[in-house]
Amino acid sequence: MSETIAQLAAAVRLPQVRPDWHFEPPCRPEPRVAVLIPCCNEEATICTVIADFQASLPQALIYVYDNNSRDRTVFAARAAGAVVRKEPLQGKGHVVRRMFADIEADIYLLVDGDDTYDATAAPAMLKLLSEQQLDMVTAARVTAQNGAYRPGHRLGNRVLSAMVRGVFGDRISDVLSGYRAFSRRFVKSFPALAGGFETETEFTVHALELAMPVAEIVASYRERPAGSKSKLRTWSDGLRILRTILVLVKEGRPLLFFAATGTILLLAALGIGGPVVMEFLRTGLVPKMPSAVLATGLVLLSSLTLVCGMVLDSVERGRKEMKRLAYLAIPRAPGTDV
Repeated sequence: MSETIAQLAAAVRLPQVRPDWHFEPPCRPEPRVAVLIPCCNEEATICTVIADFQASLPQALIYVYDNNSRDRTVFAARAAGAVVRKEPLQGKGHVVRRMFADIEADIYLLVDGDDTYDATAAPAMLKLLSEQQLDMVTAARVTAQNGAYRPGHRLGNRVLSAMVRGVFGDRISDVLSGYRAFSRRFVKSFPALAGGFETETEFTVHALELAMPVAEIVASYRERPAGSKSKLRTWSDGLRILRTILVLVKEGRPLLFFAATGTILLLAALGIGGPVVMEFLRTGLVPKMPSAVLATGLVLLSSLTLVCGMVLDSVERGRKEMKRLAYLAIPRAPGTDV
């Protein structure tokens, strides 16, 4: 038996490796890049936006989603070479939800169709996303044009961005930027619950809440060209964004939210019941019975609020774990590092 094994071993001749041979890894396919442009009445600018991104990202497929435009946006976008689709539910958040659900790609670039963002920054955003294996790259807006930002928009952006950074983490400076690059994992795990411009806030909170790898670059921002009108309403949309932030804080940081609410109630109870207690200690009488009852109720409500926050914090931990697992269940895009 041993002689047979030895004969078989001698008969097996392995190929010799020549020193001049070079082993090269198989070529990876180019990642599929999709440029997503939500539009509503952007006839004056959409052709320029499409042409700029075709020049900056010649390998990308450009999608324009029309959101009930009353001008010739659809015809202009098709003539410029974009894939045009429609979303009847009014609002940028609805359009983003539809785009993220319908379009299959490896890397996504989201930009507005108003020609205010710099298309030449797109290659750097995609390179950073791919090389560092990030899930989101945000273009922080900088401008020297006074007309690019209205005073109310500039102030609102600073206030709302500061609120988000203070609660969820100081990793993104321009929370409301509409110019972003995403990985496939981000897009397919993003819940997209907002209906309007507050969807940009959801992008940021979703990434920060799950501790996704993100980065930010600086990109120029310019005012709208002549004949183009902004759909952003300073006060109404600002209040909607503020409401969205408060809801996200309540759901993402319930202990912080309810502890702050309970503290406010406790301070109100001390303010109302403090004089009553002092009077009782001085005279032994309770002359303001309604105030005493109200203060007692506020203290009880404050305690109940804190308990609710503690319970919901445990529930939120489970929700976060499920969201994280859903994010990790999406495989990395083939042919790319993201």
